[in-house]
This record gives sequence, C-alpha cells and structure tokens, in this order.
Amino acid sequence: MKHLHIAIVYNAYVESQPEAEEDRAGTDELRAQIRHIARSLRRLGHDVTVLPLAHDLFAFQRKLRRINPDVVFNLYDDVVHGALYDMRLAALVQMMGFPMTGSGALALGLTRYKFMSATLLAGAGIPVPPSTIILETVQAVNEHKWQFPIIVQPSQEHAGVGTERNSIVHSKQALRHKVREIIRTYKQPALAQHFLQGREFNVAVLGGNRMRVLPLAEVDYSELPNGIPPIMSYAAKWLENTPEYQHTHVICPAIVEPELGERIGSVAMQAFRAVGGRGYGRVDIRLDELDVPCVLEVNCNPCLDEGMGLARSAEADGIPYPQLLQQIVRAALEPQPFEMSIPMITAMPRPARAAVN
Repeated sequence: MKHLHIAIVYNAYVESQPEAEEDRAGTDELRAQIRHIARSLRRLGHDVTVLPLAHDLFAFQRKLRRINPDVVFNLYDDVVHGALYDMRLAALVQMMGFPMTGSGALALGLTRYKFMSATLLAGAGIPVPPSTIILETVQAVNEHKWQFPIIVQPSQEHAGVGTERNSIVHSKQALRHKVREIIRTYKQPALAQHFLQGREFNVAVLGGNRMRVLPLAEVDYSELPNGIPPIMSYAAKWLENTPEYQHTHVICPAIVEPELGERIGSVAMQAFRAVGGRGYGRVDIRLDELDVPCVLEVNCNPCLDEGMGLARSAEADGIPYPQLLQQIVRAALEPQPFEMSIPMITAMPRPARAAVN
C-alpha cells in the first residue's frame, strides 16, 4: 500500500466518576491502545495524526479539515451510558468526504439499538433468540408470555455494560426487578431474550467488498464457580480481579465440527451484511437447544487490542497485527458499490444570531 496520512479519531471524554484500577476498559488502557495502533501504522510507513474528540465537535471538524488525511481510522467509542455519538461522529466524517475505517453511521446506529437490530435480523430470516422483547416500563413485563430463563440487559449499550450476575432471571418477579434496575440506572429500555444455554462463539469478519470469516473463537465458561452464570458480562470482559474474568477463557481457533463451523460462519456473515457492516466486525452467536446458531449481537468496529477478539482470530488465520490494521485501512479505501459518496460539508457555519428589534 502507498504511503498515507492517517488520522486516528478516538473519544477523549472522561467521566467525573473515578475508574477502577482493574478495569481494562478504562481511559489509560484506551490511550495505550491508541498509541500502539499509531506506532504500528507508522512502522508500516504511514504518517499518523492522533485526533481526540471530547466536547467541541466544531473544533474537531475544523482540525480534521485542516490536516486533510487520506483516511480516518475511526476508533471513536461512546463512554457515556445511552449516548449514540459514535453514529453521529461517523456521519460527520462521511459528510466531510473522508474515507473511514470500519462501518458507516447507519450500521453503527442499527447495532447500538439492539432490539431494532434483532428485529431486522429476524425479518431477514436470520435466527435470533426467542422472546426478544423491548421493555420500556416495568408493567410491560405482564403483557407477555415468557420462556424462562430470560437474559435482561440495557437495550442501547455494548461491551457488556449492564450485563451482570443477576442478568439471568427465572421468574416474572426477578424480571420486573431487573427491568426496573436497568431503566433507573441506564435511562433506557431493557432488552429481554430467552437465554440460550448452548455453546457460544465469537465470529470475526474482515474485509471491504470481499469480506470473509476468520477462524472461530469459542467462549469457554466451564471453569466458572457455581452461582456465576455463563455469560460475557462486563466483569468477564474487563474486570481483572473478578472470578468472571479469571475463569472465562476463549479457545481460538475453536474446536468445532466442519459442518457446524460453516453454518456458524454463514449466519454471522449474513447478519453482518444485513446491518450494513463493513471493514471489520464481530458477531456473537449462541447455539440453541437444536444447535441452531442464533445471533446475540452484531458488533461493528469492535475492540482492536492486539491478542484479543478480532486480532486473535486474525492471528489464528496467519495475519500479523500490523497487517490486520493494513487490511482495515485498505478496505476503507475501496469504492463501495451502490453508494454515492458526495461530501456535504466543507466548513461548519456559525449559527446565525437572532435579530434584535
């Protein structure tokens, strides 16, 4: 690939609440990841400018226009519960006419609204867990028939936020309690789904116009202590001092029968395409009681930490980390079929002042 000027965009907003030292999703870890990606891209021969965005979108737009990169490496991720600014940031970059890594604004928005995404997948004939229902009030629990156990989580979060030990419920009373907790804590509806107790897989997808499935990864919960549910909770993902984190393991490449592996990969690719995903992504899948692969979640622009998630699957496919980043950048530069790219913003005008009589 030719020499490029790449702008890495990330969310520099810091909440007022102090972060736990053991939380691997914290600000220090994010900045370390940004530095590592920047170094890796520079070693590939590219010029890299790191462009943080915290509060001032107008200033960010002016800076991005001034540096005029060949491609924007979009690592922006919301850190405020219920915020959907990652979708808006992607829309701004697209409107300014810059090539951008990963998925566009529509795919990012669809996949953050989990019920909307699940409904779209079900309408396309892609299996999702039964009893997928959005609950905007506690009273709405009584309006439905339930097939317990049920997993309940915030409907607009990702990265395991709001998924805890008590997220699996076995009665209407427990379901009402969890829905009330989510609405009060996260200021958003709850998403309820029948909890599938089969094997769980993370399916990495890579590429632009020619996407492909990388080696499957299976989440192994077999060493969890009694009383801790086998789910990828926030603790299992990020909190190093918890039993969930210490006893949840990932096997990559997964040991799976070829026919089942092909079915899992096919469902994952269908789901990623259905939401408009592009560049790279991860689809989380569980098997139901009949070993049918059901989509739990489509993750556009997932974590790019080396040795984890997508990077782990790429390494299992013989793709070193720097080359993974190179392929993500290359996909961003490919012309997208059926899409018009017409820049709409050249400068951000100041709002007009109201006339004074």
